[in-house]
Amino acid sequence: MRRSYPPVSLIGVPTDIGAGHRGARMGPEALRIAGLGEALAGRGIDVVDRGNLAGPANPWQPPVDGYRHLDQVVAWNRLLMDAVAAELAAGRMPIVLGGDHCLGVGSITAVARHCRETGRKLRVLWLDAHADFNTSAVTPSGNVHGMPVACLCGVGPEALVRLGGDAPAMRPDEIRQIGIRSVDPEEKRLVKDYGLDIYDMRYIDEVGMKRTMEAALAGLDDDTHLHVSFDVDFLDPSIAPGVGTTVPGGPNYREAQLVMEMIADTGRLASLDIVELNPALDSRNATAELAVDLVESLFGKSTLMRD
Repeated sequence: MRRSYPPVSLIGVPTDIGAGHRGARMGPEALRIAGLGEALAGRGIDVVDRGNLAGPANPWQPPVDGYRHLDQVVAWNRLLMDAVAAELAAGRMPIVLGGDHCLGVGSITAVARHCRETGRKLRVLWLDAHADFNTSAVTPSGNVHGMPVACLCGVGPEALVRLGGDAPAMRPDEIRQIGIRSVDPEEKRLVKDYGLDIYDMRYIDEVGMKRTMEAALAGLDDDTHLHVSFDVDFLDPSIAPGVGTTVPGGPNYREAQLVMEMIADTGRLASLDIVELNPALDSRNATAELAVDLVESLFGKSTLMRD
């Protein structure tokens, strides 16, 4: 039985402003070339491509007061926050084509505000190799793509923490992180202090992906808005080399498919980020094609043959 989905809007955000490597700015076009829009339309979904947002260029400068390109990061995230909010207000599902993962601040700030305004509960699934709970005091790089979860939970520069006028944008108990396997020592302390619910690769290895996803998805109901923030480095680099921060030991193809299929089974997916795809580091757009394949599974594609 094919599930019906709301109309979808693709929002390209071509920037690597928060990253440590150039190239993620080409991610939106790589996803388009891999046929994301056509794949979703082929599943009977009403898809509109809004094109790319236009924000400041990447000045490629060292950190200032602990942050790289903070003004430009804020500008891109404010643009994205407004774009996502407009699609949600129109009853459409925003799919953010990144771009690096600093963009999670803008997209999720908009989603969280939408949930407050409509009286819905928020659940964020953060699919990533990294916890992204760094601060300027923890990481010398100053790259903001390692800080979005902290900013969303109220830890970080005021311009990002209060991007939507409310601080924090979300509570730590509203997020589940899956696939984590690279966390700085001080970042690990912060994560524990804030009580984030993390299903790292050790946990997944011990209990399996099915039980992991059952736990991460527990408690969803008709009043829950489910946002998936899919960092492509969530996947093992043997199948997804086109990212700037590869970490060995991630989910394989079948595990990743199960993640997406179980999310689809909930019927609660309401917004999506696809971030950190770096075509400059990819091989013949293979990582983009894999991302499209997995997103199709988020929207109901399945090989399930048994009830």
